[in-house]
Amino acid sequence: MLVEDLGLMGYRQAWERQEEVHAEVVAGGEERLILVEHSAVITFGRRAETAAKNLIASREKLAEMGVEVVKSDRGGDITFHGPGQLVVYPIVRLNDYCLSVGGYVRRLEEVMIGVLSECGVRAGKDEKAIGVWVEGAKICALGVRIKRAVSLHGVAMNVSTDLKYFDLIVPCGLSGRGVTSLEKLLKDETPSMERVKEIVVRKMKSAFKVSAR
Repeated sequence: MLVEDLGLMGYRQAWERQEEVHAEVVAGGEERLILVEHSAVITFGRRAETAAKNLIASREKLAEMGVEVVKSDRGGDITFHGPGQLVVYPIVRLNDYCLSVGGYVRRLEEVMIGVLSECGVRAGKDEKAIGVWVEGAKICALGVRIKRAVSLHGVAMNVSTDLKYFDLIVPCGLSGRGVTSLEKLLKDETPSMERVKEIVVRKMKSAFKVSAR
């Protein structure tokens, strides 16, 4: 699995890069792990009309805060991406791992739970909601698309994200559920973004390798 770190990049530009890599992997190229932090953006999942109902902020407020709105083709509802949030896009062939879409999502959740554990945070799943949670607050959002049996989109984990931006939406359409971050939980003990990336890459490579097939 090749690793591609895009640094800080707009959502649309990174999406275009995903599509380019996806085509390469479909054609038999090496699987890829794309890492990126996005400029401030709110994205809707495939059911954009439903997701749009969970956008609380006015256009004026979004413009004031410099937040773009993009309709994506991933699964899931509405979410926020911004600096301090590590977004991970694995571009992998699900058939090589005998994974259904549900099995793939569960594996991503398990990988991120392992990442958080190594960072010093005990996280888990919620039977009623996709994602990774810490004491009832979401720390990792998941939204994927499978096209020609190869994955797109992926996971967003709040490292040092400014959580005030989530007040602009009903995160993932789940009313009454909070969001959290490594920085909120660990304060001065928060690992650097580079350290988090190292852990994510190692654990993703371990989860998607020949011996896992």
